[in-house]
Amino acid sequence: MSTNIIWFEKLGKNDVEIVGGKNASLGEMISKLTKAGIRVPNGFATTAEAFRRFLEHNSLEQRINDELNGLDVNDVDALQKSGAKIRQWVVDSPLQDDLEKDIIAAWEVMEEGFNGKEDEELSVAVRSSATAEDLPEASFAGQQETYLNVRGIYSVLHYIKEVFASLYNDRAISYRVHQNFAHSEVALSAGIQHMVGSDKGSSGVMFTLDTESGFRDVVFITASYGLGETVVQGSVNPDEYYVHKKSLAADRLSVLSRKLGSKEIKMIYSDKLDETTQIVPVETSQQQQFCLTDEQLHELAHRAVIIEKHYRRPMDIEWALDSAGLLYIVQARPETVASRQKVQVTERYKLTQPGEVITSGRAIGKKIGAGRTRVIEDISEMDQVQAGDVLVTDMTDPDWEPVMKRAAAIITNRGGRTCHAAIIARELGIPAIVGCGDATKIIKDDQPVTASCAEGDTGLVYRDILDFDIETSENMNMPSLNNKMMINVGNPGRAFDFASIPNNGVGLARLEFIINNSIGIHPKALLEFNDQEADIQAEIVKRTAGYKDPVSFYVNKLVEGISTIVAAFSPKQVIVRMSDFKSNEYANMVGGPRYEPDEENPMIGFRGASRYIAEDFRDCFELECLALKTVYDEMGLTNLTIMVPFVRTLEEAEIVIRLLAENGLERGNNGLKIIMMCEIPSNAILAEEFLEYFDGFSIGSNDMTQLTLGLDRDSGLVSHLFYEQNPAVKKLLKGVIETCRKHNKYIGICGQGPSDYPEFALWLVEQGISSISLTPDSVVQTWQYLGKQQDETLSEKSAEMN
Repeated sequence: MSTNIIWFEKLGKNDVEIVGGKNASLGEMISKLTKAGIRVPNGFATTAEAFRRFLEHNSLEQRINDELNGLDVNDVDALQKSGAKIRQWVVDSPLQDDLEKDIIAAWEVMEEGFNGKEDEELSVAVRSSATAEDLPEASFAGQQETYLNVRGIYSVLHYIKEVFASLYNDRAISYRVHQNFAHSEVALSAGIQHMVGSDKGSSGVMFTLDTESGFRDVVFITASYGLGETVVQGSVNPDEYYVHKKSLAADRLSVLSRKLGSKEIKMIYSDKLDETTQIVPVETSQQQQFCLTDEQLHELAHRAVIIEKHYRRPMDIEWALDSAGLLYIVQARPETVASRQKVQVTERYKLTQPGEVITSGRAIGKKIGAGRTRVIEDISEMDQVQAGDVLVTDMTDPDWEPVMKRAAAIITNRGGRTCHAAIIARELGIPAIVGCGDATKIIKDDQPVTASCAEGDTGLVYRDILDFDIETSENMNMPSLNNKMMINVGNPGRAFDFASIPNNGVGLARLEFIINNSIGIHPKALLEFNDQEADIQAEIVKRTAGYKDPVSFYVNKLVEGISTIVAAFSPKQVIVRMSDFKSNEYANMVGGPRYEPDEENPMIGFRGASRYIAEDFRDCFELECLALKTVYDEMGLTNLTIMVPFVRTLEEAEIVIRLLAENGLERGNNGLKIIMMCEIPSNAILAEEFLEYFDGFSIGSNDMTQLTLGLDRDSGLVSHLFYEQNPAVKKLLKGVIETCRKHNKYIGICGQGPSDYPEFALWLVEQGISSISLTPDSVVQTWQYLGKQQDETLSEKSAEMN
């Protein structure tokens, strides 16, 4: 057996020292997972031993070590000069005769087995695979080169040397130093692998967890047209998807969310002699479509889960879909950042002052960075970036690693959350906002900005340097209480993150955030699209791109937002409140003014149940029902509880429950629970009667307080009187709690009061409330406070007994 080359099917995951991490993983999947349906293009690898003999054959090893010993990788100019010199040495050196002969022989075997069309030439990828790469503790993502669509043996021999030389890329030299790997201990293997014809299909990257929060119940997929290098390099803003593993395993609908990327370019094969690939623009019509169907997403996610189970750890996987619709896995490595985060300690960044947003993109990490900007047009200018600067550029790749670590934050026009630069930014712990589209045009050099990745999956760039806090809390074993401690969640983009906070579920998930931020269009304008003015139609077409029609867009966006929150906390209870917009809030949406009345006091106007049962809003209400039914029945997320807000009368209660049942949401069917927001004095006074229609109450202390005391909490003239612990309010709440306990019905609270006043939370516990739902930043503190008070009470009782 040759010591120079080994076929992939003869390799396994334990052969990293022989052929590097990437090639060992390819061999592992071909040899162990082919029968499980994992399709991996075959090929062969040169060995690390062959690489070392290549250096020895050309007397390169000592020359390279001499050049690198004492090199200051923080000196960008010196790093670039040394790297270029070494790479040229490697490329100019001949392969040893026995290695070249073995490569030619293996290539001839590949040609004999090639089943292409009559005039089609065998095309391969020549991939790098280092012996210190794709390790569980360090990704080495994108440090060495890969060359695609290589044709002919002479080109293969040339690009193998280019791959060898890429071990000494500037970024690779710098990265090894920062990861404490000795240069001489790392060797390179070249993988020669059949190309997948994804130049006419699509490709991308997927992770078997959420890359930002570490949440492990999802597969995160990015996709774009053409060869996958544009996604990996970060030169394109790809589509993004989340697939829920538990729904997938149950063979149910499982796509939690879709985000349409701009996908402005794609990489395809080149017919030119002097290049193997070329970049071409994507047609506008294709940009406005998702490049994967739900069926393809399910297939991808199934493959990802199989690979993850085999390796028994979260994985970072590159995939390609050819023009015939066949799915191939072209690389799989251990995920090295989110899966290693310490769950015992939670660090949360939070802006403490408002600011003007000047651009936005995809958030990398969960931190906030602020400083003066350095707008860099080309990598040759990167020495201008000083410690604490905010780096602004078109795109970064791993070549930028030497200066990325200096930056307080990174902002780019292009790139997605799975590109190599994003992986490096996570490893360095630097907040990055990628795919802004216009950052280098809008942001000026030496401009003070704040880059916030702490507000969900959308990263926001603010004008000026804003103040922010860093809150650190230990997620210790929380004390056992007699009541549940739940969380209020509005933004689905924070759901995976918030799920890591100690909790007993979600006591309030608001649909308003989803409708306002993910949709932004009045539902009636979508239902009556053909009747809208031309400018409104144009805006609707722009916002609903990628979806079947305007109404499907509305329902699907609701499904995505709801299912993301419900799945994040599954199997714990998640209470989803149906929409509770006021007329002035609906009027602010696209197309809204045409449908909304001009009310003097919208707070006590056309809202809640009154809106649902109104004839002219009934079809909008039915869309919400369809979304909730899809999440509960089709996706199987039965930890969902529906909450109806602002029910003024028993007649409204009766009609709403009937309408829900007519729309497939019948109380008790398949265990479905429907509760009511208890927020009007009439709800408290007639608590027993309202409970005949609902499975319990969740107290909305904000509205209950203002309506009990007869004040507008938004009025500065009387706002000082707004106090949830007013005796009149507490008397009503005490009665509501007692009534629910009497009838063994759910009773919780989701208003702001307990989050602001721990002593109010304690009073509610003393009255026997079932659950308290708090803002995420107050859960741990309030929980610990209640545990301490409970312990003190028990100690006092014990002392009295003795």
